[in-house]
Amino acid sequence: MLKKEQFEKILNRVEKPARYIGNEQNIAIKNVTEDTVRFAFAFPDVYEVGMSHMGMHILYNLLNSKDDIYCERVFAPWSDMEREMRNNNVLLYALESKDLIKDFDFIGFTLQYEMSYTNIINMIDLAGVPIMPKDRKKDEPFIMAGGPCAYNPEPLVGIVDFFVIGEGEEVTLEVIELYKKWRKSGGERKEYLEMIASVEGIYVPEFYNVDYNEDGTIKAFSPIDAKYPAKIKKRIIKNLDEAFFPEKIVVPFIETVHDRVMLEIFRGCTRGCRFCQAGVIYRPVRERSTDTLINYARKLIEATGHEEISLSSLSTSDYSQILELVSTLMEEYKDKKVGLSLPSLRLDSFPLEVIEEIQKVRKTGLTFAPEAGTQRLRDVINKGITEEDLLKSTEEAFGSGWSTVKLYFMIGLPTETFDDVMGIKDLTYKVKDLFFRLPREQRKGNLKVTASTSCFVPKPFTAFQWYPQDSIETFNKKIGLLRSSIKDNKITYNHHDSRLSYLEAVLARGDRRVSEVLIKAWEKGCKFDGWADKFNFEKWIEAFEEAGVDPDFYATRERSYEEVLPWDFIDVGVSKKYLINENEKAKKGELTKDCRKGCTGCGINNSFTGGVC
Repeated sequence: MLKKEQFEKILNRVEKPARYIGNEQNIAIKNVTEDTVRFAFAFPDVYEVGMSHMGMHILYNLLNSKDDIYCERVFAPWSDMEREMRNNNVLLYALESKDLIKDFDFIGFTLQYEMSYTNIINMIDLAGVPIMPKDRKKDEPFIMAGGPCAYNPEPLVGIVDFFVIGEGEEVTLEVIELYKKWRKSGGERKEYLEMIASVEGIYVPEFYNVDYNEDGTIKAFSPIDAKYPAKIKKRIIKNLDEAFFPEKIVVPFIETVHDRVMLEIFRGCTRGCRFCQAGVIYRPVRERSTDTLINYARKLIEATGHEEISLSSLSTSDYSQILELVSTLMEEYKDKKVGLSLPSLRLDSFPLEVIEEIQKVRKTGLTFAPEAGTQRLRDVINKGITEEDLLKSTEEAFGSGWSTVKLYFMIGLPTETFDDVMGIKDLTYKVKDLFFRLPREQRKGNLKVTASTSCFVPKPFTAFQWYPQDSIETFNKKIGLLRSSIKDNKITYNHHDSRLSYLEAVLARGDRRVSEVLIKAWEKGCKFDGWADKFNFEKWIEAFEEAGVDPDFYATRERSYEEVLPWDFIDVGVSKKYLINENEKAKKGELTKDCRKGCTGCGINNSFTGGVC
């Protein structure tokens, strides 16, 4: 355990001590016995970001609901805290007990964003645990990882012991049960990995071989023994009403990214946007009932004192009972000044009644994601909304008193031309003009339109997984075009760093050869790569050169349909044939209907039950 004097000494020298002290409202405190399984939930970013992640709150409370499991939290220390820890020989510790996580049974990382991978290495090193699985001794913790980025686990193969593919609630408990048996048996580390390798949704990399062709593509991916599954099938929770959801969550001392109650209303999405990985990996759609959600809202508001409820999902307005849910929550909390926020709204299913209900308590800015500036390109990506949808929804919002609108676009989408890029500017100006077409007495507040562009990153398990990413130079030309053409004091233009998106593409579609690059980049000081002031592109390029790995091979190279992809051994339920068909339809600008309106043949209903399928 961390010594109190040592702890207080370093906390006096850091910018935000509240990140590191624990003791918040609703934390779990347990007596540790020899039978306790200790689990460190590790979020590879700062406290404020990690504490806003709903998945952490779900697993934290689920594991702590079991008497013989103690789950504690650990976040990436910011640079000032890391410096103090290394200078004073303080190892990474868990917030609840202040015990060192090197003495835990598991350190479980959530993989939300590829650019957090160097933080994972840094946290393992700060914990005093060997970075590579082959160097870990029997009494050292197992490093496990899950989350959306685990659907291509290969870049982290030289770092993580095993991966959870899919939703983690059930499978995490299963691997812990097997751990208890293994611990009693006194077996070696490999024997435990043997035990869990047969659990559905578990991938143990050391039991698989990869052979390469002369051109660097994968020749074959296969288990080293027939007893290991050739395909790893994702895990899903079939019934969300019966699934665990916390009735209280930890309340931070300091402001976090999302200081609010988060209600997960459903999982999955039926829209079929061709760029969207989440819309594929979280299929099929599964909803929670309104009664269940209202019950959770009451308990969470009471347990936390938060003044806002966020309805969370991939496409909130697609919830089948959205109006009933919003109306009930607004009615219940209108006198208590508890507001409601609806992230991820769809323009074509955005009822004005919902806006009017929300504004009764608190007006927040509206966020829409047209994704592309022209109808042609929106059809290519199967966005399924028209310019008319955007303008109609925005006009209604302005008429109802809104004056702040954020528009999200992507540049570098497949088949994009410079005319499509200029369409972003044209659409943004049309939104601005709508506000000033309203009679002066109907305009509320000062108009502020923000147009933001991110650089398209082709992701595994999407229709565009074979597509080459734009080069950094091409991205920068497109950004420069928009920057020079958007000249209006009512419009703000923001854009992502193209170099960061380039590296994200490398890690998203990388194979296990990339893990050496990750370790070299970390050795050069790379960490918090998603933070602009910490990102050092030159060091990354040096790491690629030293490892003899060409980043363009993963980012800007087009793949053939015949190529073996690093993630092909994972079964997400959506067939490769379907994704190929979607890519071909994209080239022709053909739309695929929302699968709530009829099956589109993705294959999910052949191997996964539950949800609308």
